[in-house]
Parts: sequence; structure tokens; C-alpha cells
Amino acid sequence: QVQLVESGGGSVQAGGSLRLSCVASAYTYSRPYMGWFRQAPGKEREGVATISTIGVSSTYYADSVKGRFTISRDNAKNTLYLQMNSLKPDDTAMYYCAASSIAGRLYPVYSYEYNYWGQGTQVTVSS
Repeated sequence: QVQLVESGGGSVQAGGSLRLSCVASAYTYSRPYMGWFRQAPGKEREGVATISTIGVSSTYYADSVKGRFTISRDNAKNTLYLQMNSLKPDDTAMYYCAASSIAGRLYPVYSYEYNYWGQGTQVTVSS
């Protein structure tokens, strides 16, 4: 069964923090690549952070979030996290959890490289 359920979004002032969670079914959590994407109104969906479980876990971050966001996994809970610190108004978007069984490279960062998606959780950052 394919299932990804995000939570943790909300409204926060600039400089604040949020932690997003994504609970996955066992099948989906076992996919080799998982990631967080975001989509703001009128913009394309963009990769924020990804993590690979092939060999030693490897992570990728978009330049816009490096040093502020951290992606992690809790294998005991089948849960993917995104810790977001020093939030900015530009971080306002719908955030999606995704998993991939079709990516052909170590750091899949484009939405077309992912074939399983959650319903999204809204993050709003005010100035």
C-alpha cells in the first residue's frame, strides 16, 4: 500500500522554526529515495531536500535552504522529517513528501523523478 501523510505545517513569523513529518507505509518508506518538495502559488514544484538510503544515507539540499533545513529519517517509525529553522517569507509554500522507485541517480531533485506523493502541508511565514 502506497501512503505518505504529511503534518507539521502552520503559520510562523520570520526567523521561526517548524518541523514537518511524513509518515509512510512500510512499502513506500522502503523506496530508495525520499524527499521534500514545495510549491508556491504560480510557481513550479521544487525540490527542497532529498535523502537516499542506498549505502550510507546521502542528503541533498537546495541552495535556498542549505544551513537552515535538515532532512532526516526515523526507520523505527517509518517517518521522514524536515526541520526548518530561520524561516523566511520566501519559504511560504505547500510542502510535499515524496518517495521514488524510478530515479536513476543518487540525488533525484526533480518532481518527475518521484512517483509517490503525499497530500501536502501548508507552511506560511510572515514578515
